Amino acid sequence: MTTLFISDLHLDAERPAVTELFGAFMQKEATRADALYILGDLFEAWVGDDDPSETGAYVAARIREVADAEVPVFFIRGNRDFLLGDAFARRAGMRILPDPAVVMLYGKPVLLMHGDLLCTGDTAYQAFRAQTRNPAWQAQFLAQPLAARLAFAAQARAASAAHQGGMKQDDKATFETLTDVAPATVDATFAQFGIDTIIHGHTHRPAIHDLTVETRACRRIVLGDWYDQGSVLRVEPDGMTLDSLQVT
Repeated sequence: MTTLFISDLHLDAERPAVTELFGAFMQKEATRADALYILGDLFEAWVGDDDPSETGAYVAARIREVADAEVPVFFIRGNRDFLLGDAFARRAGMRILPDPAVVMLYGKPVLLMHGDLLCTGDTAYQAFRAQTRNPAWQAQFLAQPLAARLAFAAQARAASAAHQGGMKQDDKATFETLTDVAPATVDATFAQFGIDTIIHGHTHRPAIHDLTVETRACRRIVLGDWYDQGSVLRVEPDGMTLDSLQVT
């Protein structure tokens, strides 16, 4: 009995080895799991369910195989694929959850998030997030031709990379602080939901953090990204492990 959690795969055509690693993981392990949770940024970018990319089709097919094996698949949108919609979810056979979402994991409530909502120190990003999650903004964006949406996504990725690169060069300590979770926000989230376990991705800092919130022992599990290797959290009724998958 194992439930699997993955996040921040950032799959695209430019990194075929990682896409193949994802496919092997889905076929060899996920098809035998109790459930699979994908906590956002499955794709490097997703500009609408009408995207005809081969990577999108491949990923949907691999997820559908897991669903057809009677393994429930759940997905939380990330900051790279917040436009992934019901059409793709139906094609893949997965269910989209809100962010955040409380789920029961072997009889215990656990809070699942992509993780960007915890990074409140980066106020510029939080403003951008609020804008792009607005239904009116999304409807206007999705009404544009596919080519225009792809160009926008490429420009946004380039601008983000340049911004983060400049931050690293100018003040690495500030960069590390702004791109990680805000401790006060983490504590407030534990208190708001009254749970003692949070699982999330986004920060690309895989770790299991034990902390105390309002005298309660709590745990925050952070999933890693899939840039140079895979990252998977395996949870069983009596424990959990945060493991790496090697690209061959």
